Amino acid sequence: MAARSSPTALTIAGSDSGGGAGIQADLNTFAALRVHGTTAVTCVTAQNPARVIAIEPCSDGLLRRQLEAIFEEFNPAAAKTGMLFSSSLIRVVARFFRTRSKQPLVVDPVMVATSGARLLKPEAIKTLENELLPRATLITPNLPEAELLLGTVLKTPEDLRAAARELHRRFGCAALVKGGHLRGVKHAVDVFYDGRNELVLAAPFIRGLHTHGTGCTYSAAITAHLARGSSLHKAVEQAKEFITAAIARRRQVDGHTVLGWSPRAD
Repeated sequence: MAARSSPTALTIAGSDSGGGAGIQADLNTFAALRVHGTTAVTCVTAQNPARVIAIEPCSDGLLRRQLEAIFEEFNPAAAKTGMLFSSSLIRVVARFFRTRSKQPLVVDPVMVATSGARLLKPEAIKTLENELLPRATLITPNLPEAELLLGTVLKTPEDLRAAARELHRRFGCAALVKGGHLRGVKHAVDVFYDGRNELVLAAPFIRGLHTHGTGCTYSAAITAHLARGSSLHKAVEQAKEFITAAIARRRQVDGHTVLGWSPRAD
């Protein structure tokens, strides 16, 4: 019996020793959506759902060699970035994808962990804005990240709509602004804008729930669906359904809430 063919996706991100976010969340998501996952690790972290204890970045050369090794034998149909940590690592990624524009690139501008630890050096924000975001197909900031990028405060779903449009205007890429941190709302509202299409995606907001790795999982699901051939706006819709289901299927592991990844039914 012939082996089934599977598309390949690439995640460029940090490793989470607690298994709930970063590379680990991305690979779980890729596997659930029947996509072969390849990885380029930017940083090794010592962390758990409560805190980040230590961060050890990979060298620029090692990150570059990982990317070269992947593309030597694989042809990722889509790629995503997560934790990039420093200006020099951002430049490695931006320069590598300078000649690989055919691959959709989803940039999750990871800046601060759920625990509050900084996952992007403050001086690297400008490098991210100037060198990587303009190369992205889609950026997926959560509310605090969008506020940092725009230098403004976002309080309402209408603010999210304006933010998505402004991010598209500034960086020339589609934007998905995630509103899970909005206060006083009954639904988790996300807004997608690509210059032509606008989507307002809503799911019931579960109060008192503290999850780890939802942003990584969301962007990885978009990347997986792009690798499977979905259009960008369709991939965003499918990923919203996936992350909503993963939250609904959440499990308790040693007192911590873990997303419920499960295999996709073909």
